[in-house]
Amino acid sequence: MGLLAKFKKGLAKTAQLFNVRSWFGRKVNQSFLDDLEAQLIQADVGVAATGRIIERVRASYADQTADEGLLTVVKGELRSLLEDPRPGTLVVAPKPPSVYLIAGVNGSGKTTSIAKLAQRLKDQGKTILLAACDTFRAAAADQLAIWAGRAGCELVRGAPGADPASVAHDACQRALARHVDVLIVDTAGRLHTQTHLMRELEKIRGVVQRVIPGAPHEVLLVIDATNGQNAIRQAEVFTKSIGCTGVILTKLDGTAKGGVVVAVRQTMNLPVKFIGVGEALDDLQPFDAETFVESLFG
Repeated sequence: MGLLAKFKKGLAKTAQLFNVRSWFGRKVNQSFLDDLEAQLIQADVGVAATGRIIERVRASYADQTADEGLLTVVKGELRSLLEDPRPGTLVVAPKPPSVYLIAGVNGSGKTTSIAKLAQRLKDQGKTILLAACDTFRAAAADQLAIWAGRAGCELVRGAPGADPASVAHDACQRALARHVDVLIVDTAGRLHTQTHLMRELEKIRGVVQRVIPGAPHEVLLVIDATNGQNAIRQAEVFTKSIGCTGVILTKLDGTAKGGVVVAVRQTMNLPVKFIGVGEALDDLQPFDAETFVESLFG
């Protein structure tokens, strides 16, 4: 399945909100703008981005008849809101290993996203080491071990209840000793409202920085798209605590709130690196603004 087909399938529920054909032939008056605004808000595009789109449509089409040109205006504004000079790319360390720290709350799809990312990088010919630093839940390390086996990756784990930072330290040492290309560090599914757990994340980051100078090269926050605007609050707290560099947005295939991609990009100025559009290992796709916008409108 091609990228556009995958995006369209994954964003089908969101696309249903935008009945584009019903726009055509209508006069672009306040009633039309109110309807468009409601659709954008329902899709969780966010208040600020929605306001910008509405004003752009008002300026371009006020009291005119909506046609294909109006759709082009909306698409163009969305693309400009999602602009990123390096879409879907990860920073690569000048000298291996590249270290990617993965954070997110429980249930966000963090563990499966790590597995999909590992598989993706392995398919590119890279050697991968995973670090199971969620020692608070034994099941978390077990789940990661299963995924590591499927992806053919080595896993470093500690005993249940072990210091997560010590596991991160051991993983960094092994990554250096084995000359692996990429170390992916899982972390506990911390609630962004629990300060002491956020401090534990900061400790893990500090250990990684000490053992491998320049690391982590990416701090990726996994967000469940079905959470909608609550995802913005998560992004704000995690970014303040550990300096997130990008977002993996999961479960887009299960929600009509796909517009949250725009809200995250605008509110936090964080690039969306990858999106999850299904359950298979190859369903983690590099985010592409052009394909995303086309898919939003079916």
